[in-house]
This record gives sequence, structure tokens and C-alpha cells, in this order.
Amino acid sequence: MYVADKWKDYEVIDTGGGEKLERWGDIILRRPDPQIIWPLAKETQEWSSTHGHYHRSSSGGGNWEMKKPVPERWTLNYENLKFHIRPTSFKHTGLFPEQAANWSWMMDKIASAGRPISVLNLFAYTGGATVAAAYAGASVVHVDAAKGMVQWAKENIQLSGLADKPVRFITDDVFKFVQREQRRGNRYDAIIMDPPSYGRGPSGETWKLEQSLYPFLESCMSIISDNPLFMLINSYTTGISPTVLRNMLSMTMQPKYGGNITAGEIGLPITRSGLILPCGILGRWEA
Repeated sequence: MYVADKWKDYEVIDTGGGEKLERWGDIILRRPDPQIIWPLAKETQEWSSTHGHYHRSSSGGGNWEMKKPVPERWTLNYENLKFHIRPTSFKHTGLFPEQAANWSWMMDKIASAGRPISVLNLFAYTGGATVAAAYAGASVVHVDAAKGMVQWAKENIQLSGLADKPVRFITDDVFKFVQREQRRGNRYDAIIMDPPSYGRGPSGETWKLEQSLYPFLESCMSIISDNPLFMLINSYTTGISPTVLRNMLSMTMQPKYGGNITAGEIGLPITRSGLILPCGILGRWEA
């Protein structure tokens, strides 16, 4: 288990009954979480006096019930990295705090490489990993199909004082982008990917992680440099084991480059119970 336990501005206060109580800076939010199948030990006043409570709809989706005034957006700090936070209509806030375990790891890898490192961040969302890699000194290409998420990532880079760093933001279909990079002969020392469980390509192609991840990982092998630093795969797809990611990296990266592979769950500490909230899985190959 890789636990993001160095946060000061973020906290999982309590969990139970399918929900988590979180502190995002000074803002307290209550959100559903499918991993929380245990009961709530005690519904304290803190649970009922949140700034916002996201209610799932039985027909899909859901909505926020805002009980106290909340800024349109606010800033969260992780060490020297800064991020804009905003409750979205689909439950999320623009940041996955558990990924801090990966940010710290990749910053150490990049900073200690002793050479220029080029990073490709695929399915890059609002750029948590992009900010971390740029802060550590890498040049970064950030790719996501959602224009709004790419704009959010640009703002996070500026917020962290990294606007002068070599970061390219690209709004594009990730699969098409990788194919073009193959044709152009562009290569990267590190690749980060956080693929969705399901999705559709620009021509209606269906992406299903169980069927598409391995072929996609194989296609990325042609844009890895001759002296790669790391490959990181994140997944939030229910039912996929960390060993699956380990096996895939063992079949692709290790035969060509050697190196080491680690895989496991990623999580966050729960203050009230002392337990760990599982939040997804990761697979890491490193030189």
C-alpha cells in the first residue's frame, strides 16, 4: 500500500455508510465513495455541518447540496505545489489527493536523475503529475481530450509559479496523439498514464480498460527513449489487481530495459479511525 500521508491542507476526517468526510483546506465536504462498505461508527455534528454534501441520484449522476458559502474555487497546497479546487457536477474537486504518493516518488526520480528528463503525461486531467514533474525539473507534455481540464492544468502550473517551465499542453485524443508521436519519432524518458475504465475515441471507438490497456501500453513502447527513467500506470477500475499492472510492465518494459517493477494499492489515512482508505492501484517500472 502506498499511502499519501504527508498532506497538511487535505484530510480524510472520517468514513462510513458509503461516504467520506474530507477537509480541503478550510472547506469540509461530504462525498460518496464506493469502497466504503463499512458502517459509520457515529454521525457527529461535523458530518451534518459540512460546507457541501454530494448526493448520488438513483438514476445516475447526482448533485451538490451546499450548506455554507464556498468560494467558486480555492487553493490547496502540497509541499511547494499548488492546485485550484472546485466542486464539479460529477462529484470530483479537480484533484485526487492520494496521487501525492506518486508525485513525491516521481519528483525524487526526476531530481536525482542527473540529466534532462522528458515526461509524457497521458489522460492528464488537471495536471497534478504535470505540476510535480515540472517542479522537479522535467520538460512535460500534458495530453487530455477535455479542453476544460487542460485549461485547469494550465492554471495549476501558473499557480505553482511554473509558468516559465517547459510544459506543452495538448487537447487531443490520447491514442491519436501517441500514434502521431510514433510517426514523428518523438520519444520520452518517462510516461505517466491514468486511463479511464470506459471511453470513446474521436471516431466512436470504444475503450474498455480490460481489453485496451495492454495494446495501448505496447504502442507506448515505441515512444520511450533508449534510456528511460520510469513508467507509471494508475488505475481506478474496479476489479483490476495491482498484479495485473505488474504483469503488463513485466511483459513490456522489463524484457527491453531491465529495471525494477513495483505495484500495489494507493490510499489515504483516515484520521478518526486510523485506518487506510483504498483509492486505486498503481504499477511502476523504474530504471
